[in-house]
Amino acid sequence: MAPLTISEAIGNDHKAIETFAQNIKSATTLEDKTKWRNQFTWALARHAVSEELTMYPAMEKHMGKEGLELTEVDREQHQAVKNDLYALQSLSPSSPTFLPLLDRLLKDLHTHIEHESTEDIPRLEKLLSREESQALATSFERTKGIVPTRSHPSAPNRPYLENLAALLAAPVDRVGDWVRGFPSAEEVRGKL
Repeated sequence: MAPLTISEAIGNDHKAIETFAQNIKSATTLEDKTKWRNQFTWALARHAVSEELTMYPAMEKHMGKEGLELTEVDREQHQAVKNDLYALQSLSPSSPTFLPLLDRLLKDLHTHIEHESTEDIPRLEKLLSREESQALATSFERTKGIVPTRSHPSAPNRPYLENLAALLAAPVDRVGDWVRGFPSAEEVRGKL
């Protein structure tokens, strides 16, 4: 199988994150809703920081001023999502504010995904060779392995300071993940 391009890697993440959100809503027990909330948080937090550390610098490098303007919009959109995810990640799905908060987060996330899908990614892909796009996708995927697994909206969202903050927060998040309930790998694969 050929390596993914950046648009394919980002698109796959977007689909998985949407699936996890729908699984929260369709779960019938509090335990299952909580597990899917944790999976959703884990996936979305890693995705957002990985984009900020890999795709946004590539946009700024290859697209110049236009890339800087687009990533500024993206960072603002990410901040709204991160703020809501921060509140959601520790809120019990049984709370009356949980579903309205999830819906607001998903609305902001869908706005962001639409912007990326119609503006950012097509413009960036036009400027990259297939090999460069695949290398960027590989970097994006690898970065998800070292970034935080929870939302930290007060952390810096620009390279170098974000890199440092991510390296400091990730180990703490991963220790917490050991005690959080998650769907099994089979359950996740079965839903994707």
